[in-house]
Amino acid sequence: MSNKKILITGATGATGSSAIETLLELKIPVRAFVHKRDARSEQLSAQGVEVVQGDLSDFEAVSEALTGITGAYFVYPIQVPGLLEATAFFAQTALEQGVGAIVNMSQASARRSAKSHAAQNHWIAERLLDRSGVPVTHLRPTLFAEWIMYMAGAIRDKKILPLAFGDARYAPVAGEDLGRVIAAILQEPAQHAGKTYPLYGPKELSQYEIADMLTQALGNKITYIPMEIEAFKTLLKELGFTPYFQQHMGYVCQDCRDGVFSGTNDMVKKLTGREPLEMMDYIVKNESLFRAPVAEHQ
Repeated sequence: MSNKKILITGATGATGSSAIETLLELKIPVRAFVHKRDARSEQLSAQGVEVVQGDLSDFEAVSEALTGITGAYFVYPIQVPGLLEATAFFAQTALEQGVGAIVNMSQASARRSAKSHAAQNHWIAERLLDRSGVPVTHLRPTLFAEWIMYMAGAIRDKKILPLAFGDARYAPVAGEDLGRVIAAILQEPAQHAGKTYPLYGPKELSQYEIADMLTQALGNKITYIPMEIEAFKTLLKELGFTPYFQQHMGYVCQDCRDGVFSGTNDMVKKLTGREPLEMMDYIVKNESLFRAPVAEHQ
């Protein structure tokens, strides 16, 4: 493994941090690409990770980050536009630097006909990477288990889970499992080159069932509030999410209702050798985020 060096973008996020943890366990050197230096990046440095700061929209910064890299994980934040330019920068600099493999984080709803700008852009980004000349593996996960974090405030303060998914069912997949998938592919990338992997958690659930799990874990009744899509987009606006993300999520909700995110498979276990995290276990691991802080007595 001494000749490998892996670049992880989104290094302090759910998938990137898990990928780094797994790669370190495998004794594979890692360079972390972070948007800003903070406590999380300092923790990576303390673990022996080389940390470089930069922006995926900065061509020269991306080129420098990929220098000497044998394999890379590419993920772009879903809340802001700019994916296609960042993908083009990443593909071109990876080609120039002789990078041997890219793992690309796409999404289950990525398709040519997608009405979500973000989902359609993910499909186009896949095609750009396919034509780059660098071997690439695309990941198309269903909705992350982390998705309920967007509503942590409502769960914590109002004891509700307000979403516009209707009674749709999908199998939430945890970022930590996706991180292990990324690491497994980058450990032995040749056998995965040119492939697209749909990735799911272990079991399809409705939001009613997820609310019941929150209730069980927190000891407080949490109620799923099925919203209309336009009302939900207004809620996202009130919560400060970008117009780009609001547009995306409106169509994610419709896609979810239409079954685009439904289904499950054993791909996570096949790729990592481990069963994916159950949603209940994910909630229990993160339950402090859904609880109101206990007031300290003066």
